Parts: sequence; structure tokens; C-alpha cells
Amino acid sequence: MDNMDDEKNWFRRLAPADRAGHRLVCFPHAGGAASYFLPVARALAPEVDVVGVQYPGRQDRRNEPGIGDIGELADRIHELMRKWASEPLALFGHSMGAVIAFEVARRLRRDSPGRPLHLFASGRRAPHLQRGDMVHLRDDAGIAAEVRSLGGTESLLLEDPEVLAMILPALRSDYRAVETYRFAPDGPPPCPITVLTGDQDPHTTVEEAREWVHHSGDPFDMRVFPGGHFFLSSSATGVLALLSDHFEASGSSLAIGPRSDRPGARYRA
Repeated sequence: MDNMDDEKNWFRRLAPADRAGHRLVCFPHAGGAASYFLPVARALAPEVDVVGVQYPGRQDRRNEPGIGDIGELADRIHELMRKWASEPLALFGHSMGAVIAFEVARRLRRDSPGRPLHLFASGRRAPHLQRGDMVHLRDDAGIAAEVRSLGGTESLLLEDPEVLAMILPALRSDYRAVETYRFAPDGPPPCPITVLTGDQDPHTTVEEAREWVHHSGDPFDMRVFPGGHFFLSSSATGVLALLSDHFEASGSSLAIGPRSDRPGARYRA
């Protein structure tokens, strides 16, 4: 497979914005697909070109084996993103995607320590914190039960036995990747990080989310939204406003709703 085909496999331009001044690369959660970020792309276009990462093992890549290692995922994605080395980039990762985005950011920073780069880490505790989760070792029913407990779009899909059989391999591979990940402290200078978390997320407390400050360059920002693990859906207005503010400050002309309607408690280190 040549590099162009590989790029098309891994990246989805969800609302193509050829003249956008900014690019936001979005990394989905375990079991998730690039299409999860379609509402973000539609809201931010045409000022921001939103690119969703499509991991192997789901949707149109369902016949490919999943990759159960965060380092390998980050290496594969980083290699394809190196061509954007001269452009300012923002990365947005949710849950497992936050860990992959963080590792990709470290690799991009190693390539070019001074490049404009910003990481949005959503729905995930800081990389150095471990809980000893072992969902990937459960049987199929156990993995399905875990996904249902978190809500989100995948929990509805699991009610169909045929769909369940189709997506379980990707889920198991994703859980293996994120649960066996171990942070290695050596690395390039950090980039600025904005953390998003839900105040009722069973997998990330506010305190665990705040620990991202130890991996961030200046500035570090954190926003706490009402909701559980998938607060991105229940608090979509506030999340989009946060992104709008970021790109507006970076020179875009975005404006998504009046500022008085933008929820989410802000914490600054």
C-alpha cells in the first residue's frame, strides 16, 4: 500500500475546508470512529479543517486487524502527519484518543520543538496515572457490559447481535491498547494542553484530569463540564464554544453562540 492510500485509510476530512487557516485532528475513543467528530467538523468549517482519525478494525476498515498498542498507533499516525510539519496544528483526543493524541504530539514536538501545536485532552486521566483496568481480558459479554455502562453511541449498537459481533474485536483491541499503555517520562518539550472532563465521569475524576498539568507547556487550561464519560455529546454547545474560542484567539473568525451561553467551569493552573 502506498503512502497516499495509507493516508486515505487513516484520515477522514469530515467537512472539507480547503481554505481553512487551521487544522484540527481528532482522535476517537475506544470502539469509536472518525465519524464521531462530524458535528465538530460541521460546526467549525470552513474556518477549521477537521480531520478525523480512523483506526483499523471499524466501519470501512473493519476487515483489518486492530492495533492493540498505543505506541504503534502513535507511530503509524505520526509518520503520516509529518508532512504537516510546517503548519500549526491542534489535536483533540477523547478517552483512549487523548492518550494517542498525546503520544503523537510528543513525536511531532520531537520533530520540531518550536512548532505551533496544541493538545485538547478530553475524558481521560493524566498519562502517568494508572487504575489497573483489565476490561480487555473480559469475555465478550463483559466488554459489552462495560461499553453499555458508559453510554454513548456504541452502547446502542451493542443491542444488535450482528453489530456486536462485528465491533467486539475492535473494542477488545482498543481496550488492550489503552489499558496496557505505560507513560515513559523521557520526551521532548511539552506543548500547551487544554483538558476537558465531565464532572460525573466514572473513569476520570476532576483531580485525575488536573494532573495533565505536569505534561503541559504554557498555558495549561482545564474545563469541567456537566456529564459523564460522553459529556462531549451532552455538553456539545460548551465544547464547541471552547474550540471556537481557541481558534478565534488564534486568528480565526469563528463565533458559536453568545459567550453567556457557554457552560463549563474553568480551572487554571
